[in-house]
Amino acid sequence: MQNITTQELKRRMEAGEKVYIIDVREPEEVAESRIEGSIHIPLGDIMSFQIGEIEDLDKDTELVMQCRSGKRSLQAGMMLETMGYTNVKNLEGGILDWN
Repeated sequence: MQNITTQELKRRMEAGEKVYIIDVREPEEVAESRIEGSIHIPLGDIMSFQIGEIEDLDKDTELVMQCRSGKRSLQAGMMLETMGYTNVKNLEGGILDWN
């Protein structure tokens, strides 16, 4: 799985690119701060994630996994890869680096 820096993600979002950011933190963490437009799916729910839950999403859609520091998102991304997702990236440094 590839990493993406917060600077690259911000650049792409500012350029208007459609980016699916999956926030795998717990609800109380998301309530403190979040990346606008991110989709909240806690790490514990990743294995039950269904493609049809997000409009226009297929297994080739780029997904950027995000958590607090990058560890849980890496784990979640690896889970999605085992489920057949082919374009998964991990946000380096997570929300700590984003802020």
